[in-house]
Amino acid sequence: MSASSKSNAVTLVECPRDSWQGLTRFIPTGEKVAYLRQLVEAGFTPIDFGSFVSLKAVPQMKDTEEVWAGIRDTAGKFIAIIANERGLERALTADVPAVAYPFSISETFQQNNAGATIAESWSVLQTLQRRSSAARIELDVHLSMGFGNPYNEPWSVALVADAVSRIRELGVQSVMLADTIGCATPAQIGEVFAACPGTGAHFHASPAKWRANVEAALAAGCARVDSALGGIGGCPFAQDELVGNVPTEGVRELLGMPTDKTVLAEAHRLYRDYH
Repeated sequence: MSASSKSNAVTLVECPRDSWQGLTRFIPTGEKVAYLRQLVEAGFTPIDFGSFVSLKAVPQMKDTEEVWAGIRDTAGKFIAIIANERGLERALTADVPAVAYPFSISETFQQNNAGATIAESWSVLQTLQRRSSAARIELDVHLSMGFGNPYNEPWSVALVADAVSRIRELGVQSVMLADTIGCATPAQIGEVFAACPGTGAHFHASPAKWRANVEAALAAGCARVDSALGGIGGCPFAQDELVGNVPTEGVRELLGMPTDKTVLAEAHRLYRDYH
């Protein structure tokens, strides 16, 4: 498959929310808004822009409603993370068009990240799907720890495939397989995506690993890739060190697509100023 045909078959989602959530200093709302508008003007869409989650757990995202008010008039498609029904209520009140719920097949991580057990979270997801469907907003699921976990808890391709199947049975069609701690290998990725057709990739990976992992996902029919300019960020709830995100500019190069250098420079500037 050529780079052009690959780019037409894959949705690229830019994730500044993932870049920002672990930064120690608060990025002023106006700077977030200006950067997000710049992304839209440069053709980056959809965009994972914020989180309707606990302000204590993720203080960087405390202004998500204000950020949304500053970008909602743009032509971009935007997605916000939610962790429970309270988060969905905030998203519905703000009239955000799409939300994503992190659901982990690791018991420890689900409790750390969402404050609920896996058993409890199935019920939460069912409610989120029912309410989002009634409100006609899109609901994605990020299947966290989709390639293993650091807690010595069970993991297998079958466990991932069963979770994806159950999620879709609830009516959620958009599922992202998340390598939350950057542990996946290309061979493993190929096997998992073959067992879970139509899913997307939300990988965290070191600079040395991301390319082979993304290539393996694309070769296996991955439908969507989440990434962040500069490869900045990661999940602050997974382990002590942020692994890093897949760099958007690298994915776009793989697909034969240019990257606006101005927005790339601004992504790095925000990191330098607020890390």
